[in-house]
Amino acid sequence: MNYPYLKNKNVLLGVSSGIALYKAVDLASKLRKLDVGLNIILTPNAEKLIDKTVFSAVGDCNVYTSIKNDVNGGWIPHTSLSADADVFVVAPATTNTIAKLNAGFADNLLTATASAFDKEEKIIVATMNTRMFENKANLRNLKGLEEMGWKIMFPDEGHLACGEVGKGRYPDNENILEFIDGVLAPKDYEGKKVVITAGPTIEPIDPVRSITNRSSGKMGYELARELAARGAEVYLISGPTKLKPPFLVKKFFSVESVDEMFKLTLKFFKEADIAIMAAAVSDYKVKNYSNKKIKKSSENLIIELEKNPDILKELGKIKNNTQITVGFAAETNDVIEYANKKLINKNADIIVSNDVSRKDIGFDSNQNEVVLISKDGEKHVEKSSKRDISVAICNYISSKFSK
Repeated sequence: MNYPYLKNKNVLLGVSSGIALYKAVDLASKLRKLDVGLNIILTPNAEKLIDKTVFSAVGDCNVYTSIKNDVNGGWIPHTSLSADADVFVVAPATTNTIAKLNAGFADNLLTATASAFDKEEKIIVATMNTRMFENKANLRNLKGLEEMGWKIMFPDEGHLACGEVGKGRYPDNENILEFIDGVLAPKDYEGKKVVITAGPTIEPIDPVRSITNRSSGKMGYELARELAARGAEVYLISGPTKLKPPFLVKKFFSVESVDEMFKLTLKFFKEADIAIMAAAVSDYKVKNYSNKKIKKSSENLIIELEKNPDILKELGKIKNNTQITVGFAAETNDVIEYANKKLINKNADIIVSNDVSRKDIGFDSNQNEVVLISKDGEKHVEKSSKRDISVAICNYISSKFSK
């Protein structure tokens, strides 16, 4: 996974003494593999549960535990660590630490550093027993921290270390990284509603067979991830894929056929600012679906097809002057020529064209290389990860609505 806004940032990880702190070791390991500077603070009780050398070895970083013992000459840990960090993440954050932070305590290195941290990029990963999480005092403290500018990542539901089942579980570390990346991302899409289609569609022939394509959905999902990180309210409408919906995308809809995708897209486009049609939709569907499996009865089988609705073209007909529509042109030859025709024929604002005949950037690849085409001209985006390509596409779209 690629996290463009974490790159080259200084991350300060604060670890309090919940039993889930062993999962924070994995978070430190994952952060180490990214291009970040990492420092870690353990509370005194956390150090009783796990030796700081574990975090130091796994994170390849310095680990601090005491205001007094870690002073070195003029270097004072709580003021220096808070000044150097671009983002402060407390994971796991226990009920006790949450209460102290809300009350303004500075009685250990973690809370003292939090008191000195004056940037907006500060995150609480709340993790505890369900009844402790739902305790009115804890909920009041979390609300108080939100009012002070802390970004709260609420716990997952599931099996807890105590044996109970409920809300309080430490989130998946990939989701924590995505949450951090979103906190660090620019917010140029805040207040914007964006509809994105992604993945393939399936048009059934009979209960066994169907017409589909090789789209993995990766480009559409990365666009959804990027836009959500940058503050957009994203409606992701996806055909069948093997992908997990991006954590920050809260409105996800699963469909199979073009008709299903078309209806949902029209529904949400009415209130949307931008529509990005990244799905690889079937141009045709079977005219007469067979309720029973078609048997081998002759050497040849003729299946009559009829046209599916052209979603991008229909949006081009109904959009207003402020709405932006973006389409994709996945071609195998004359890529730019076809993309320019599509821009005009579909009344689109932007067409993202790519050559799917290339194995290094084609279907299911994690890489892409595109040309962005609009009435203002063409912009070539060099081969890169699909997340980095999504950054370039979103920057290009942003330049259109900011004019």
